[in-house]
Amino acid sequence: MASVTVELRNVEGTQAAMGWAGGHTIIVDRPEGKAGGMGLGFNGAQMLALALGGCFCNDLRYVAQEMGVAIRSLAVSVTVELAGQPLLTTEAAMAVACELEDGTDPAALIERAKASCMVSNSLRKGIPVTIAAAS
Repeated sequence: MASVTVELRNVEGTQAAMGWAGGHTIIVDRPEGKAGGMGLGFNGAQMLALALGGCFCNDLRYVAQEMGVAIRSLAVSVTVELAGQPLLTTEAAMAVACELEDGTDPAALIERAKASCMVSNSLRKGIPVTIAAAS
């Protein structure tokens, strides 16, 4: 079984957090004026949408390589719907525009990527989440 760990720490002089994994970083914050947010980075809903779309983009590339096809252009749009108190994501929708170099229909590529996408498949299945104070 594989695992991935990311770290987040407060950004000095702000109420935002910097997250990192290996040599990659990202800023997480609330919109300006919301709970001390300064709008310096992505909020949770945006991070979730980016995780869904980013994972799918990567899987499209993996599957394209396996199928021996090249992607000429790719555009993915992810919308997450939010509702309730506490606020929850109630639905996510992804639209994929993909054009292959050889001009063939990308439907088979998209379907295979959909079947292998870790983030969307994990969310559909549901995963246990634990949150505990560090010792």
